[in-house]
Amino acid sequence: MRLRHHTAAALGALALIITLPNSASAATGQFRYTYETDEGYEAVGFLNAPASRQCINLPGAGSDGLPPAYAPKNLTDATATVFLGADCEGGVHYTLRPGGGASERLKVRSVVFS
Repeated sequence: MRLRHHTAAALGALALIITLPNSASAATGQFRYTYETDEGYEAVGFLNAPASRQCINLPGAGSDGLPPAYAPKNLTDATATVFLGADCEGGVHYTLRPGGGASERLKVRSVVFS
């Protein structure tokens, strides 16, 4: 009887270990930004449930050959650190709290979520 309880407890702990890292690997919500298309039009880009602790170059603005995006809105449940440089490099960065946003003056190319 005691062995059965230990086995059940061990299996329960294993299930928690396996499922917890997966649930914490992405921010819940959406990250939005504005960028200029190749044709010169203003467009809105977004990242749905972005990965945590991984640098993301913003589509449409994540290359140094493109104009940077601007006016980011962090509508996720994680803190977002945005960078002016691609690949989350360079000394210019800004932190957006969950639910926070910035004006058009903030230029961004990449982001990482906590």
